[in-house]
Amino acid sequence: MTQRKKTGVLISGRGSNLKSLIDAAQQDDFPAEIVVVISNRPDAEGLDYARKANIPALVVDHKEFETREDFESKLDEALREYDVELVCNAGFMRLLTEHFVAKWLNRQINIHPSLLPSYKGLHTHERVLKDGIKITGCSVHFVRTDMDSGPIIAQAAVPVLTDDTPDTLAARVLEAEHKLYPHALKLVASGQVRLLAEQVIIENDDTVTAPLFAPPL
Repeated sequence: MTQRKKTGVLISGRGSNLKSLIDAAQQDDFPAEIVVVISNRPDAEGLDYARKANIPALVVDHKEFETREDFESKLDEALREYDVELVCNAGFMRLLTEHFVAKWLNRQINIHPSLLPSYKGLHTHERVLKDGIKITGCSVHFVRTDMDSGPIIAQAAVPVLTDDTPDTLAARVLEAEHKLYPHALKLVASGQVRLLAEQVIIENDDTVTAPLFAPPL
């Protein structure tokens, strides 16, 4: 097996996607190694997942910096201290400047609870239900300056049920996220992903072609 890609994970909250990445990276054949977890909030529950897995857990509190640029400079410094090659945003609730995005261009990925480019931003599930959408899901994409934009690496589809609430729908989408994010990181870290004119090309793509129907046939 080739050398595993050193990966840093940025979080702001409970870290459930972080846990799924840590669990995946503990497998011997996984092509990425989680070498540091950084939160912009000192009370982020996800830091405990890192500590329990003996992964360095750092806090770079954005409130301690006068400007976004100062905060991002410290964030970048912390990532480079651990020789990070790939960055995963996992519930990281900070918009990043063009300068930071450029530093980690095509080496930083993010997960979002919708089928992008639809339903960018917050309150995704409420908006899906209001619009009567029958199939939603989640997406992993390369980070760009605009929120929830960038080349899409992988997606998972989740049916919307008639009696769904934002909470029940969010729970099912999150379950899909926990499978999708490690899968997407594996694709990127293994070199199966390449970019062509801001489009992701998957080498040896064996995607199943059967459609998903909602409601089912």
